[in-house]
Amino acid sequence: MQAFLVDAGYEVVLAPDGAQGIELFRQTGPDLVLLDLMLPGIDGFEVCRRLRQDSATPIIMVTARDDDASQLAGFESLADDYITKPFSMPLVLKRVEAVLRRTLGPDGPEVIRYKDLQVDTVSRDVRIRGGRVALTVREYDILRLFLGNQGRVLTRDMILGQVWQWGFAGDERIINTHIKNIRHKLDADYIDTIRGVGYRLDKED
Repeated sequence: MQAFLVDAGYEVVLAPDGAQGIELFRQTGPDLVLLDLMLPGIDGFEVCRRLRQDSATPIIMVTARDDDASQLAGFESLADDYITKPFSMPLVLKRVEAVLRRTLGPDGPEVIRYKDLQVDTVSRDVRIRGGRVALTVREYDILRLFLGNQGRVLTRDMILGQVWQWGFAGDERIINTHIKNIRHKLDADYIDTIRGVGYRLDKED
């Protein structure tokens, strides 16, 4: 799998077990995780749950366990996709590309449009109904994270993990303040509060 993905242009890092996988994830901040279930020490389900406490990074489970119960458990652990063995590597590549398109956009689009909002990801210029919106660096990064995860509930820990990269040791309620400021500056309630869980940007049809 590593050789095939490298040939396709991806940079790949490997971990031999769940504990090292979690540590490597935090060190490298990958765009996507391919996760086996039958790992020594911490199994794939638990690895997925732990990553989901801090991050919205897409996770694809790759395993020989093809029974319905295992697949349901995978999705309940908040995996984004589930591939069972045996499989062809071209299929894996297509599933990787599909998940990345949903989270990063096709080929990393320079301009993202959502309802009345337009975001230039190169210049970080944000406009709503044609008027420019002056967001701080953190506000922009949070908004960009939601645009890349439309329809998904993001917890405060996920937002901190993605935007602050585990470099924040203060009160997680700072997320509430940033989202309040984003709503005020956009003059729109695009980001919904999911009480007791986190926040969600509804997926645009």
